[in-house]
Amino acid sequence: MPPRRTGTYGFKRTDSLLSGQIRKASESRGFAQSRLLTQWVEIVGQDIAAISQPVEVSYGRGGFGATLTLLTTGANAPMLEMQKEQLRAKVNAVYGYNAIARVRITQTAATGFQEGQVAFGHRKPATKAEPDPALREKAAATAGQVADTGLRDALARLGENILNRNNR
Repeated sequence: MPPRRTGTYGFKRTDSLLSGQIRKASESRGFAQSRLLTQWVEIVGQDIAAISQPVEVSYGRGGFGATLTLLTTGANAPMLEMQKEQLRAKVNAVYGYNAIARVRITQTAATGFQEGQVAFGHRKPATKAEPDPALREKAAATAGQVADTGLRDALARLGENILNRNNR
């Protein structure tokens, strides 16, 4: 039987290149399933993921289940405390068995202290303000003396961006 031919033409998928490094980094923090880190939003939902982040999975000496440590702000800690059992059930569904016996909540400032300056939630894309037409005309007039149309348009856009930035 001839060897199996792949359709990748020598290229590899990104996950196959990085999976070893991701697994090594996550296992050093106790995460046997890196899915818990990479798919946190899908596991616990958008509302919980916006106010918490998994930090560590630690295993006790007796080996009777692990402890999942979640990082949150002080104001959101009581909300997470009430949902500990639901969180534990959702996380254990990822593992496929009762790997997590306890959920511990750690409070920090909204910007975090030591662990990578954690920022909770995904940033919303910045909305661009409408450019001022007077600034557009001023930039076009400044670049109007250039003979090449492509260069003139590029300089007008650059001037408009600079003038808009200075107005903010």
